[in-house]
Amino acid sequence: MILTYSIGNDDISIGFIEDGSLCGTASVSTDTRRTADEYAFIFKSLFDFRGISSESIEGAIGASVVPQLTETVRDAFEKLLSIRPHILGAGTKTGLNILTDDPTQLGADLVAFAVGALAKYTPPLILIDFGTATTFSVIDKNGAFVGCAIAPGVSMSEKALTNGASLLPSFASAIPKKCVGTNTMESMQSGCIFGSAAMIDGMIGRIESETGESALTIASGRTADIILPLCERHIHRDDTLLLTGLFEIYKKNLKRHGKQSAK
Repeated sequence: MILTYSIGNDDISIGFIEDGSLCGTASVSTDTRRTADEYAFIFKSLFDFRGISSESIEGAIGASVVPQLTETVRDAFEKLLSIRPHILGAGTKTGLNILTDDPTQLGADLVAFAVGALAKYTPPLILIDFGTATTFSVIDKNGAFVGCAIAPGVSMSEKALTNGASLLPSFASAIPKKCVGTNTMESMQSGCIFGSAAMIDGMIGRIESETGESALTIASGRTADIILPLCERHIHRDDTLLLTGLFEIYKKNLKRHGKQSAK
């Protein structure tokens, strides 16, 4: 079994790959205050809960967009598995042709997401990740990563609205009954929720117009459940691509006979 994981701003997503397929997933909340020992304890409890033996893990690879936790979580998995996970970064073979101005600036999560998508779907593709930020990754018909767009995520927009406007109250994410709100709460929900859905539709249209290609659009992320049903565009949901993309990268770099060395 191969362990893949991605450290995001809100969650650490974990995937278990067996016989080349994602057989299970888990997540824990991201907390930069936790130590490697604390994370090791949490991961051990999670493994026990899932009935997974640490001895069954033969290799591990991770991606991180939280630099202060990259080595902490890596050390935690090493303590638990006696394996030193590979971290997706400079020098890692991905097979992805990145045509941006500076490929080194592209987030590891977006790289893995794109690799996972190309292993499963035929380009051109638009990949939307609903996370702390909402990202749009564009892959052309040749399978090259040509660029992306980054917008505030739903939760980030909500926090900015309540923190930046002193007269507006805090509110919970929920689909309002109508677009034109008749009270402050519904009006804020409409702007954030319906506004996000309209932004998704509009961005897909602009991307296709700019690239001259009609693309399959695939989305992942926690708030996709709220936003996707409100979009007018047909958008395919697939939450497996980041973790399976890491496995595709693992195969290109680290797959060996026997257990991955911790050294």
